[in-house]
Amino acid sequence: MKITWLGHSGFRIEVEGQVLLVDPWLTGNPVFPEDRRAEAIAGATHILLTHGHGDHSGDAVGLSSELGIPVVGIYDLMTFWSERHDIETIGFNKGGTVDLGGVLVTMVNAVHSSSLGSENGPIYTGAEAGFMIAGDGHVIYVSGDTDVMADMKVFQDLHQPDIGILCAGGHFTMDMARAAYAAKTFFDFKTVIPCHYKTFPLLEQSADALVSALPDVDVQVLEVMDALEV
Repeated sequence: MKITWLGHSGFRIEVEGQVLLVDPWLTGNPVFPEDRRAEAIAGATHILLTHGHGDHSGDAVGLSSELGIPVVGIYDLMTFWSERHDIETIGFNKGGTVDLGGVLVTMVNAVHSSSLGSENGPIYTGAEAGFMIAGDGHVIYVSGDTDVMADMKVFQDLHQPDIGILCAGGHFTMDMARAAYAAKTFFDFKTVIPCHYKTFPLLEQSADALVSALPDVDVQVLEVMDALEV
């Protein structure tokens, strides 16, 4: 398994022979190097989307059309797009699991909001979510945008994720301290990767608080386009 940070909340996950692009916001992302776009999307097989906000969904339709691969996410948004764009979608809902070429992806709850901007104001796009991604002997919890929630205990009991990709930038999501609390209180991660930080001045700029709060966890503070092999 290989996990590459694409900046903000975007990840490239190579697992079970598949290449998943999770929330791949590349166009207009101030921390993503445009000259590495081809490398970031090469061989992609699926796009996983946690919710509709532009800093997560902005490239989903375009990449799906360009690469000829499905967008996978909440039923409401997938249906909305499939009716308006010539793309393939896989819509499911919280508690559901889809098999993406041997990778089992379960949609789990998150606490946030989900909408697309339009000239008439926001279009609400179902609900925000996270994912459990199982393959190659690992389970990754992708938190999506969320705060701490008691549901996380259920996630641990049902899925036993060993890798946590946690939003931790604050203001719109958990900050580093709250993400550390979630990891310590509800999970038994071996590895944690923080995301949704450093992109804008409004967000936390350092993961030091997360690292210091989790001395028994391998906290991987990646740089954009850094890859972690597990």
